[in-house]
Amino acid sequence: MAIKVGDRLPSATLRYVTPTGVEAVTTEEFFGGKKIALFGLPGAFTRTCSQRHLPGYVTHAAELNAKGVDTIACVAANDHFVMGAWGKEHQADGKVVMLGDGSGEFTRAIGLELDRTKEGMGIRSQRYSMLVENGVVKALNIEQPGQFDVSSAEAMLKAL
Repeated sequence: MAIKVGDRLPSATLRYVTPTGVEAVTTEEFFGGKKIALFGLPGAFTRTCSQRHLPGYVTHAAELNAKGVDTIACVAANDHFVMGAWGKEHQADGKVVMLGDGSGEFTRAIGLELDRTKEGMGIRSQRYSMLVENGVVKALNIEQPGQFDVSSAEAMLKAL
């Protein structure tokens, strides 16, 4: 069952690369006491994710922050090193926290996994965005497979 508006994010551990090394953070620690624009996607370095999804949030980071978003975060079922390299390629440092969910723990816990085994990609995440306040989902936008619209940075800005 997929997570829905009003639900608290389930407990999971995510990882990201910082200038001082790899940080492991629980969802309780990362989302607690903050307003976070989170977007999830099938994978780093994939076509739509690289051409439109991540770049939109990097481009509109200051506008999202000006509307009260404390942190913008991207999560994918990739390891934290891949997410870190992808973020560097798109100049996400200081704008978007690149969270690795390498084993898909978080993605499964929120019920938004996507089976891309036939395409050689294994289990991935559906494309979505959510606004999370103090660990509670306040808005959730899940894309239909192959679509990119409701989870974009532009859609998030309009909704704030």
